[in-house]
Amino acid sequence: MPTHYPGTETEKRALNLFICLMRASGQMLRTQQTVLAPYGLKPSAFGVLEALHHLGPMCQKALAGKILTTEGNVTQLCAILERRGLIERLRNPLDRRYISLHLTAAGEALIGELFPRILEELLHATARLADDEQEQMIAICKKIGRNDG
Repeated sequence: MPTHYPGTETEKRALNLFICLMRASGQMLRTQQTVLAPYGLKPSAFGVLEALHHLGPMCQKALAGKILTTEGNVTQLCAILERRGLIERLRNPLDRRYISLHLTAAGEALIGELFPRILEELLHATARLADDEQEQMIAICKKIGRNDG
């Protein structure tokens, strides 16, 4: 449904773009949540596991930047995942102030099971677009997402 805001064409176009992006994003998140719900995971917790799986151990600050959330949220997510035995925090023996996050064997097993299923669902959702349309969407979203002014 397009906006009912009675503004200028430029304003209405911007609002309609926002609505379309939010609906598309919401649909992708719902797809992900369908796979994650039986495991008691939220997309943000999956993001932690996925980042550690593909990028390796890292500190909370670096992880926050990778999964686009705050350090405070990462602290909460990591506490939950640590209680579930999916990640562990290890202190650097040379600098005890530095703590890195690592997947446990259980965490590796879980992400190894979940990631292919999430990927399959995302492939299905994006198959509605031709390859060149997907590349255009990536470029457009990057252009919108830039924080340069």
